[in-house]
Amino acid sequence: MDKILEAVVMSSYPNNVKQGLVRRVIEAAKQPMDSEQCWSMLELSTKLYLTGDTKYKREIGKEVLEVYGHYHPEEFEEFFNVRFLLSLLQEGYGPLGKRSHYVLDYIQLGLQFVLESPSANSIFSLLRIEVLRKVCERPSPKQCAKISRLLTQHPQCIPTGKHQLLFCQQLIRCIGQFQCVSEGEEEIMEFLEQVNKVSGLLQRIWRTQTSAILPSLKELFTIISSTEEQEAPSNALASVVQFVPLELMDGVIRNLTNDDSITDVQMMMAIGRMIDWVSWPLGKNIDKWIIALLKGLAAVKKFSILIEVTLSKIEKVFSKLLYPIVREGALSVLQYMLLSFQHSHEAFHLLLPHIPRLVASLKKEDSNSATSSLEQLAELIHCMFFRFSGFPDLYEPVLEAVKALPIPNEDRIKHLLGQNAWTSQKNELACFYPRLASKSETGKIGLINLGNTCYMNSIIQSLFMASDFRHSVLNLTEGNSQPLMTKLQWLFAFLEHSQRPAISPESFLSASWPPWFTPGAQQDCSEYLKYLLDRLHEEEKTGKRIYQKLKESSLMSQAVEHHYLNKTLIEKMFGGKMMTKIRCLKCLNVSSREEAFTDLSLAFPPSDRNVCGSTSVLPVEEIGPQFIEAPENAGQLMGSPWIQRKAPMASDRAAPSMLVETLGFQEPGEAANPVRGNHVGVDAAKDPLSTFGEQACAPKDSRSVPDLINYFLSPERLTAENKYHCEKCASLQDAEKVAELTEGPHYLILTLLRFSFDPRTMKRKKILDNVSIPVVLKLPILVAPEETEEVCQHGKDGAVPGSGFMTVVYDLCSVVVHSGISSESGHYYCYSRECTDTGPHGQPQDGVPKPASDKQLDFEIQWYLFNDTRVSFSSFESVSNITSFFPKDTAYVLFYRQRPGRQSCLLHEALAEAGRLHGEPSLHKDLMEAISKDNILFLQEQEKEARNRAAYISALPKSPLWWRDLDRDKDDDSSSGGCSPAAGGGGSGSFHGLVF
Repeated sequence: MDKILEAVVMSSYPNNVKQGLVRRVIEAAKQPMDSEQCWSMLELSTKLYLTGDTKYKREIGKEVLEVYGHYHPEEFEEFFNVRFLLSLLQEGYGPLGKRSHYVLDYIQLGLQFVLESPSANSIFSLLRIEVLRKVCERPSPKQCAKISRLLTQHPQCIPTGKHQLLFCQQLIRCIGQFQCVSEGEEEIMEFLEQVNKVSGLLQRIWRTQTSAILPSLKELFTIISSTEEQEAPSNALASVVQFVPLELMDGVIRNLTNDDSITDVQMMMAIGRMIDWVSWPLGKNIDKWIIALLKGLAAVKKFSILIEVTLSKIEKVFSKLLYPIVREGALSVLQYMLLSFQHSHEAFHLLLPHIPRLVASLKKEDSNSATSSLEQLAELIHCMFFRFSGFPDLYEPVLEAVKALPIPNEDRIKHLLGQNAWTSQKNELACFYPRLASKSETGKIGLINLGNTCYMNSIIQSLFMASDFRHSVLNLTEGNSQPLMTKLQWLFAFLEHSQRPAISPESFLSASWPPWFTPGAQQDCSEYLKYLLDRLHEEEKTGKRIYQKLKESSLMSQAVEHHYLNKTLIEKMFGGKMMTKIRCLKCLNVSSREEAFTDLSLAFPPSDRNVCGSTSVLPVEEIGPQFIEAPENAGQLMGSPWIQRKAPMASDRAAPSMLVETLGFQEPGEAANPVRGNHVGVDAAKDPLSTFGEQACAPKDSRSVPDLINYFLSPERLTAENKYHCEKCASLQDAEKVAELTEGPHYLILTLLRFSFDPRTMKRKKILDNVSIPVVLKLPILVAPEETEEVCQHGKDGAVPGSGFMTVVYDLCSVVVHSGISSESGHYYCYSRECTDTGPHGQPQDGVPKPASDKQLDFEIQWYLFNDTRVSFSSFESVSNITSFFPKDTAYVLFYRQRPGRQSCLLHEALAEAGRLHGEPSLHKDLMEAISKDNILFLQEQEKEARNRAAYISALPKSPLWWRDLDRDKDDDSSSGGCSPAAGGGGSGSFHGLVF
């Protein structure tokens, strides 16, 4: 039968006649036949498919292969064996050898018939190795696309483990060498399809193996930053970037721009080639990555790179506005490049000769894309006019070209200029040229890093965003005999009212500097915060007492009034109290000591300790008296002697007597999660022990803030070397120590003890465990029995009858993040928001603050990210996910603000009365004058810059080669589309043929 089929195919009969004869052969093949005949037919069909010189012959070969795969699976499996496939992949087939173009198509076709066969795993193992080898040989775009189709259809053949990472990196290397050898429209479209197929495979791998993303990006950066390549890498690399999740962008850019191993030349090469990617059609988010890297370079003050790249590439980016297919991305990049280049008019002036021609071209195009681009371009031009005035002769032709287009108002212009500046510091570009600085779009002001002082900047911004504390500091009277508090007041006032985008905290740093800190070295922000609060507290105690007179109220006894009036501001805002009790396990004598605190230092439980599941926990409603009667039989003591328990204590620490609760962040529409949900009552579950045990648990293999607080509050056994000296027994005895909160601070500061001393390395190491942070926290506060009854009688929330505890609710307002692996190195930044007693849109009624709802606190209060001079909008999602994406970036210090309640109502009422619910504080005369003078000085600096601009005009460089795009006759419709000299070769080329 194989001879018949071969004779028919090779005959000179018309194709329709051949087709009829072939049909008969194929039908006959569906019948049973001996193994030898099957083998002969499979050899013939393989020959036709791999060496056929016409599409018709290859189609015949394909049909026969499919028939034998379906109807003779055993013979097909025997034929389609590992040895045969290895020969095909390494040596090719027949006289063509390695030049056979259809080997990968053939393998993809045959694989579908052996997926369930015993030899399938052997074939998959072979292909995993061979596709990696193929990619390392740098195949053509067409062959790479075939590999991608094969692996997409049969993901079992994708290399695994370390080979998978190597495969991704080598695939990126392949893309970097892709070239489109033709300028024909069909060929270009085919090339684009091939590139998208290959980059789509990378996307598929990244989705299932996210750990491969960052090493792949590192390889990509190595390619585009190379200074040794004689030929520029292909612009097809842009197709890779579009599949990188945008949430990784900030971390990737931060790591790149802070990597000291990358030279300026390499970085300049990389960003220059990335800007060339605006030529790549149909790419997504390419402009976002380019702009992000430009902003990242500005953040680390690589101004020389930014200047060089902008001046060399801005004309090329501008020329891409001619082509609708890449116009949107090119315009985004152009806008940032121009608006950020504010220290000199040079970049804008490079474009002046070409603007009228581009405007005319866009008007002639008369499309929605052209109209929108014209309006945005006109807005951009007017911003440049505003920024660089005084050149009427140069601007007249441009003004004439855009005169019919809308003109933005001055506020819009200032906003655009302000939000895109490279830096907020006037002197940072002094060696290049002064520039206009403006506040960030957030309206907040950054702090200059004075040399590893990010630890201080993060703490100051967190204290500043603690609005009750800020308003109290700003309202302090003049001559208060508190020099450090006065300097803090001045710093807060400038952060509130300065026109500068960032200010220097140098004066406050010198005044608040702990004497044991090493200048210029990174320090522990928690250590600095403790020292600062202690200094401020002691200064007020020993100096003139500062306090805000509380509103007279029948609810406030004189004793309570005296209690509050004699507190320092630090005590009022950050002070809490804690009762430490130690009970001798022999005589059951209890000694107790109450002490004040301004922060809680939360240790991490041992790695073998499961905070959630290792102990039993009673529901809040069922917690009995704090002390129990001495048992008649000492053997009745099981676990902790403090409360009656349903199970013995199994570890060194027992469960806390009342559980810390959390109200976690929940996406809209997401089902309630019992682990992070609202308070669970007694009726919520049949087994209250399991209910509350789960509620305090973080997800498996992670910790939560409530876990750490529960561990902090849980009883601790004092045994062995830690035995307690009991005064009653007059000897060392086993004992149990427990800490209980007796007064919740207005602002609760939690420090996660991530740094521990490693005796082996003699250095402090960092615990990198991820800790989930609740946006709302419920804290148990021990109160006197009469207070509990009073609260219960008035129906107040949070009181637990008979337990001796009440629940105090706290809202998260700041998170200081440490990035790095050691307290002596790394970087600090913070997320903050302003929590107040009213919702963002709510107003107090009858002078009583209305508590903000959970929804308002979760979704409506804006989060900000403070990173030295940079201030940007952020979100709680970013706070929650930071460690998931960047393991070295971990929450370190948390600020929570207490909601109004029984324990805090007096302070909240006093703050509301004094500040009229955070009205604008009135600053004393000297401070107002200082701010006003500095703002005037800032304006004078800008005016001086404007007067000196003419001295910095430089000769315009000649138009580079890519301006043939603008110089070309637009009416020449005969010009062929293309990416000359090649779509991936770095040339700009014409995309006229790709306008859809």
